Amino acid sequence: MKNFSKFIANMAKIITKIVEVFQWVGAGLMLAATVCALVNPDWIGYFIGFDACESCGAKLSVYGFEIQAAVTNGQVDMTALFLFGIGATLILGLMAMIFRNLHLIIKKSEGTTPFQHDNVRMFREIGIFSIAVPVVGFVMSVIARIVIGVENAEIYNGFEGFVIGIVVLCITQFFAQGIELEKDVDGLL
Repeated sequence: MKNFSKFIANMAKIITKIVEVFQWVGAGLMLAATVCALVNPDWIGYFIGFDACESCGAKLSVYGFEIQAAVTNGQVDMTALFLFGIGATLILGLMAMIFRNLHLIIKKSEGTTPFQHDNVRMFREIGIFSIAVPVVGFVMSVIARIVIGVENAEIYNGFEGFVIGIVVLCITQFFAQGIELEKDVDGLL
């Protein structure tokens, strides 16, 4: 059973690192597409393939933040893409930090107790980053509505990350209490 637990921990460590790297790559590519939308919209085709038609537009989406951008003459509204790109880059960066912290927690807890001050700090950061994802999406939605106009783009923002962040922050308190209990038990021995 111990070998199975070690196998699961190693797989979790590998998967979290792979997902972190993909999030950073996605953030980098989104940043490049955002710069292209601002500097030279003709370069966008190198980074993003759109399945867009003028009747239904292009759906831009990342972790609950969505903009349904208008399409005119086969071109996506570059203002919508630019605003989406800013939000998406920030959100993907936050998600990369979440998976980075998960990886570090698993790595730091190998062969020892998970009740460590660094783990509590990283869990707290995960909660904060999880809350920040829908907040960034909401702020960018408001900015997009002001700049683009409600009639030119449908905007949606999911708040599931907010709830998950609150739950993680609550779990952080249990880990902090676990550290205190572990100190008390060690003091008795």
